[in-house]
Amino acid sequence: MDKLHWKIGLTLGLLILSIWLLYPTVEWYTKTPDERAKLEAVRMRPKGIMNLGLDLRGGTHLLLELDITKLEKKEKVADAVTRAIEIIRNRIDQYGVGETPISRQGERWISVDLPGISNAEEAENLIGKTALLEFRLVNDSKDAQDVVAKAEALDGPPLDKNGVPAPEIAKLLPKGSMLYKATAGQEGERTRYYVLFDSVPVTGAYLENARVETDRQFGTPSIGFTFNKEGGKLFEQFTGANVGKYLAIVLDGVVHSAPVIKTRIGGGSGVIEGSFTMEEARDLAIVLRAGSLPAPVSIIEKRVVGPGLGEDSIKKGLSAALAALLLVVVFMAIYYKAGGLIADIALLLNFVFLIAALGYFGATLTLPGIAGMILSLAMAIDANVLILERMREEMALSKPVAMIIPTGYDKAWSAILDSNVTTWIAAIFLFQFGSGPVKGFAVTLTIGLLVGMFTSVFVTRLIYEFWLTSNPKELSI
Repeated sequence: MDKLHWKIGLTLGLLILSIWLLYPTVEWYTKTPDERAKLEAVRMRPKGIMNLGLDLRGGTHLLLELDITKLEKKEKVADAVTRAIEIIRNRIDQYGVGETPISRQGERWISVDLPGISNAEEAENLIGKTALLEFRLVNDSKDAQDVVAKAEALDGPPLDKNGVPAPEIAKLLPKGSMLYKATAGQEGERTRYYVLFDSVPVTGAYLENARVETDRQFGTPSIGFTFNKEGGKLFEQFTGANVGKYLAIVLDGVVHSAPVIKTRIGGGSGVIEGSFTMEEARDLAIVLRAGSLPAPVSIIEKRVVGPGLGEDSIKKGLSAALAALLLVVVFMAIYYKAGGLIADIALLLNFVFLIAALGYFGATLTLPGIAGMILSLAMAIDANVLILERMREEMALSKPVAMIIPTGYDKAWSAILDSNVTTWIAAIFLFQFGSGPVKGFAVTLTIGLLVGMFTSVFVTRLIYEFWLTSNPKELSI
């Protein structure tokens, strides 16, 4: 009885803990989609809830390619892709989209899922920015001014999409200088150009922070930035040596502003001004804080999944799961009688424990993940079938109930252990070498196998032992 008491206490304790862990998830998904969207907009999504993946919630899938030709010679491709993944993850986390599946695909490709973001352009702007911040001096010589006048008077664009100047412009550029485009001004205003020196004394690599600021007089947004200690010293020395000259602030090859250096700038801080909307300034501050990508990335595949498709998948999945669960429960109760009812109780507990564990780890649930859950539940009920069949064999030999139960478990244990271990090994390989959805399948399958072993062996045996305390001579299987 002492052993029975601690087993009952452990099982009830886990059940209470599971219900407590499930409460945030249940509370979250009983809210309306509009209520959830409002809370997510102000980053008030509670922790400890199960997230729905792209195929269930809707959103945007992007496949990015890193331009390895633009990497520094000393940097390895594998290291650059790893660094790019971390930077992209930081940007998305700061944007407020949690638990985003990001994985490497092949040598230089990165797969990104953004559940809940169906605005593909918004996602592209956030992720795709290289965020290379540079401070360059403006070349205001007569030759440079002639190049600017020629560029603004040219019929076609003086720069192509990669920033390469047209031949008639390139031959006029002063040595050690390059033509740059400025950010667009008001609608209908002519595009401005600058000739900047090639040397880059200070870059965004020294940035410590970036934030959105508002002009006190006009209320226009700008981006305030702060350098680290080393960057602050370099910036102070550079501005002190170039008082009276124009300093261009260049982000991703575009000049955002070119103010005159009136005095030495100490304190390691400054402001990027331009024609920003509040949303643009916020996104720009995010990418600057997260750091610049090691090389430009291009989006080679884009897929938008509407929330309607996700809702439809959830409804069909729930209907199929409930129908299958009902059939299994009824079959077990009819075919194995009391033993089947005990197996059904263990199956329901298995489901509760599994969902609670996924919620605790903040797992992202996808359709492949649901398939992993179903497979683990099927293996749990299969373990009970093995145990019940071994018990029937012992009953056919007219053994007493007190011997039938332990003998049935002992004889079924090797087969249960073998099937679970081999499936678990397969799940490890799927997790190690698979992509996002396959990894989701492997994670839910692994957790489900562990929970299933506990409920199908420990919990059911506990119920049988409790049964024996009041009915030592009766067992209906």
